[in-house]
Amino acid sequence: MIEVENLTKRYGETTVVDRVSFTVERGSIAVIVGTSGSGKSTLLRMINRLVEPTSGRVLIDGRDTRGDPAHLLRRRIGYVIQGYGLFPHRTVAQNIATVPRLLGWDARRIEARVRELLEVFSLDPASYADALPHQLSGGQQQRVGVARALAAEPAVLLMDEPFGALDPIIRTKAQDDLRGIQQRFGTTVLLVTHDMDEAFRLGDRVAVMSAGQLLQYDRPAALLTRPAAEFVSRMTGLADRALRLLSLVTAGEAALPGPSDGPAVAPTISLREALSELLWSGADSARVVDADGTVRGRLTVATILARGRP
Repeated sequence: MIEVENLTKRYGETTVVDRVSFTVERGSIAVIVGTSGSGKSTLLRMINRLVEPTSGRVLIDGRDTRGDPAHLLRRRIGYVIQGYGLFPHRTVAQNIATVPRLLGWDARRIEARVRELLEVFSLDPASYADALPHQLSGGQQQRVGVARALAAEPAVLLMDEPFGALDPIIRTKAQDDLRGIQQRFGTTVLLVTHDMDEAFRLGDRVAVMSAGQLLQYDRPAALLTRPAAEFVSRMTGLADRALRLLSLVTAGEAALPGPSDGPAVAPTISLREALSELLWSGADSARVVDADGTVRGRLTVATILARGRP
């Protein structure tokens, strides 16, 4: 758990982060979103004391982060930046092993952890362990960057615009990979982005910042249906709000009893995807079917559109 209490950062007379407070529950993903200059990256860097707060405090699992020297604190917190920051003259395995070596892990334990993470990120150890960063694609470098941040088994992972350099297709895959890895290891993730779609795709809760202040911190559906400020409304997008709401609900959650002669859709897809399938096929309804063939119910275009109304 991350608890941020009245965190403030001033540079001279300029307040960059102004008395921000929020809590990230253990094992969840929270996303900080805002325009350039909103203070979101500065806020993130105060969590691991890359930037020292002017006032306020941060607690991780109830422990004040000021209780340890900053360099030792950062070894307990995973950190991923845009561009991934891989050491260019170190192999993939050596990059991933960076923090475990600093912590004094023995060689056998390090080797096992590197192999585990490479396999988790679908990077064959035989092919990639001895590769250099310049030999990897952008998506592969991104995976190695996240693997390195997770190498020492941190309870907390901080990510500053981690997918900004990826093209849209790879970016979506990377987001899905992050959610899967986070659930596997139970890591608490705090991620910064300027992309509201990314925030809604990943965040259990989303913090909207402007001019150093936290305007609203809530679940994505609440930001869409009950924005606390005009700026939050603009950030969530009036025109896109219905489609974003549909992205938050699965077909399985919205299925109604009854038969349908329409196309079959999986219960795990979003209503936005289900609506696209219905419009593409020209059908009025779809069957919601589990992988084993069990029919959960049906969805109609009217039902989906009703769920998209704020």
